[in-house]
Amino acid sequence: MVEEIERFLEYLKIDKNYTENTIATYQNHLFSFASFCQGKKVIKKEDIRSYLAQLKKENYKEASIANTISSLKSFYKFLLKEGFIKENPMEFIEMPKKSKQLPKVLTEEEITRLLDFKIENNFDIRNKAMMELMYSSGLRVSELVSLTVHNLDLDNDVVFTIGKGNKERVIPIGDYAKDALLKYLKIRPEFFKRKVSDALFLNNHGNQMTRQGFFKILKQIAKEVGIQKDFSPHTLRHSFASHLLKHGADLRSIQEMLGHSDISTTQIYMHIENEKKVADYHQYHPHG
Repeated sequence: MVEEIERFLEYLKIDKNYTENTIATYQNHLFSFASFCQGKKVIKKEDIRSYLAQLKKENYKEASIANTISSLKSFYKFLLKEGFIKENPMEFIEMPKKSKQLPKVLTEEEITRLLDFKIENNFDIRNKAMMELMYSSGLRVSELVSLTVHNLDLDNDVVFTIGKGNKERVIPIGDYAKDALLKYLKIRPEFFKRKVSDALFLNNHGNQMTRQGFFKILKQIAKEVGIQKDFSPHTLRHSFASHLLKHGADLRSIQEMLGHSDISTTQIYMHIENEKKVADYHQYHPHG
């Protein structure tokens, strides 16, 4: 199976123009399956079901199993098309039903505590600008750390970003974020280490901030201000959307700002608000 997998990965790279990260994901799924089926000349539906059952037994998450099935479906579809096999063993393998998991959000009070941490040095000024911008615009963390100084238009209070599908978005930013960015831009040259960079947010080596670096900063500040919730940079994006919806923003506008191609993805934030309404009703209504 190894040779067929390598041909498939080459097909993803050359014909489909997939990214290295995506190809690596397929590679991990397929070689793990190949290891499970080692020694078998013909793979049958029963082998695939046994493998998926093994993943479930090992407490793999539904999303991970679904991604594995998706990889196997693509792989066997390729093998069938290229004439390597005559029957597709994935034909009647169904995707697991996804349980609806609402995204974690911070309350407005928690956001205030997070963003009002004590500013003592240039690193704090930079961190404040990153966090204010992310909460103000709903950027993905990958979009945030990829920004250059040319992506900002503070005269018109907007930020430009290239998101999924190589689509450009123009997102308004608020006064708090603008003020934090102006303060950071004044001291940004002090992050240069014998070189000039277009990257907007720089680390202590003068290089572009990484996702891991920002996550580490966020966790440290959350700890300092006493927020006990387990959350990630993406939680700021979720909070941005949830708080906009709570205060009456149009769902279509939120969809555009988040860069969702399908509004059904954005509608999940309505479920968060509905759950809160139900909880408030039962807490405050006399007969609730």
